[in-house]
Amino acid sequence: MNTLLPVQENAVAAIRISSLKQGLQGDSPDAQKEQIERFAIARNIKIKKFFIFMESASKEEQPVQEAIDYCKNPKNNIQLFIIKSIDRFTRGGSYLYDHLKMQLQNHKVQLVDIYGIIGKQDVNTLEHLGLSYNWSVYSPTKKSEILEAERAKDEMRDIMTRMIGAEIRYVRMGYRVRSAPFGYINEKVETPHGRRVILKSHPEESQWIIKMFKLRCQGTLSDEEIVGEINRMGYKSRKQYRRNPEDRTQVIGESGGKKLCIKQFWRYIKNPIFAGINSEKWTEGQVVKCKFDGLISIDTFNKANKGKLILSQEGEVVKLWSKKLPESMTQKHINNPNFPYKRAIMCPHCNKALLGSASRGKMGKHYPAYHCNKRGHYFRVSSKELEDTVESFVKNLDFTDKYINDLKKCVVNKWNERIENKIQDTSIIDTKIKELKVSSQLIVSKIKYLSSEVAIKYMEEDLIKSEEEIEQLEHEKNQKTEPLFSIDMDNVMEHIGYFMEHLEELLIDTTNPLKRAAFFGLIFDSPPTYANLTSGTPKLAPYLGIKPSICSTLVPIGDSTGNRTPISRMRICCPNH
Repeated sequence: MNTLLPVQENAVAAIRISSLKQGLQGDSPDAQKEQIERFAIARNIKIKKFFIFMESASKEEQPVQEAIDYCKNPKNNIQLFIIKSIDRFTRGGSYLYDHLKMQLQNHKVQLVDIYGIIGKQDVNTLEHLGLSYNWSVYSPTKKSEILEAERAKDEMRDIMTRMIGAEIRYVRMGYRVRSAPFGYINEKVETPHGRRVILKSHPEESQWIIKMFKLRCQGTLSDEEIVGEINRMGYKSRKQYRRNPEDRTQVIGESGGKKLCIKQFWRYIKNPIFAGINSEKWTEGQVVKCKFDGLISIDTFNKANKGKLILSQEGEVVKLWSKKLPESMTQKHINNPNFPYKRAIMCPHCNKALLGSASRGKMGKHYPAYHCNKRGHYFRVSSKELEDTVESFVKNLDFTDKYINDLKKCVVNKWNERIENKIQDTSIIDTKIKELKVSSQLIVSKIKYLSSEVAIKYMEEDLIKSEEEIEQLEHEKNQKTEPLFSIDMDNVMEHIGYFMEHLEELLIDTTNPLKRAAFFGLIFDSPPTYANLTSGTPKLAPYLGIKPSICSTLVPIGDSTGNRTPISRMRICCPNH
């Protein structure tokens, strides 16, 4: 007697893991595939295609939709959709589960799990009458399926709460839970809170970040010039792989490897993570002192941001202050050559920077003047009188021998520091050149074993690109090293001595008024008030002094005994008017 075998049915199988790490350490695709294959062989089911999804099933856009769309196509002739369990099908709860299952049922495809929770047969409550309606046909296992779908969603919520909650706590404690930012690498260390991740300086990227902040603090280069300097040191952004959204294991390209641009430079300068301070959503808008040292100090960060962002630290408490310029200052030209001293000389009443403007008289003529009249007092002096006062003061400045020697030592130390920085930069360039040469040699060795013309073409393009980059770096290296030893320091010292003897040429005769005011500001330990200049009592820089003869030029006013501070005879407006 012949036994009839059941008709073989066609099926697709869906395998899902939440992440690549889970696929390697937990419920791997191979383990799920082996279970499904055994299930299919035991029931004479032919699996036409496997779908592997490596992403979360809790999103609104479900990853298994691709497999469902495959089943909808009548050309594929699919009768069954096999999954390991409902939580491998979706974690979106009963609503999404019912929505996905209904799509399969509408195309006569049965959803099957290997644990048997999903029933294969429907019950018609009007079958004894020979009739059937949509409402009369139901699945006896529907309630258990809904419960399992909701359990999968609850499990996902519990897992995410435990994981994300722990990560938030560790971030607020100063540890790292994300990928390392540019300039750093992640490192696991033993801590009182277990084995945690902190940031460690990247051997190559950190040098570029530190150099950016150093150059910004010096203030001798514009931001565009700093960007060019960093690019000449061989800066390249970190490379990242792009993966296929349908198959996260498949790499479809890469991004990064680009030179520094001005906007990215500004992002680096504003990021407090380089000072060892973290500020993000998980810290509730506050800043947290990290459990690792930054690449730069807090003082360096503040200097580089020039007052727009300020970090302050008292013990373990750190605060980040953001200063926004008023609209009047952002729209007007602050560095006005018509009033170059308005930020170098302070008001004698409130010790704030003087303002500069030109008021128009009755005859239409403008009278430029420095003033301070918006802080509860009034002070005004004409531009000519203030500049005459500056000129008279500068001519009475003098250098002592001790100050001259100290200044020359300072110049030599700064010059040696500059040479050291240049040598360090050239060593970085040398390292980059060596890496590129090794890469070029590897490309040449690979070309020997290639037979495909297309592959050889791409390899040759990479080789040409590497050679061009090597040539450019060597050119930049020569530009850095050649001027270092071409300057005669004896000649520099002679110029220093000359300007010490003729300081007025530097502070008065300079054609650019903004530079003249900038040089003038350097001779003071703190910005002087106008009264300090007229009385000869400002706090000078330690390498300067005032000629004794200046006292004879000051005339006491209002007191014949000379008890009051002497000031020079100058016509200024009374503060009470």
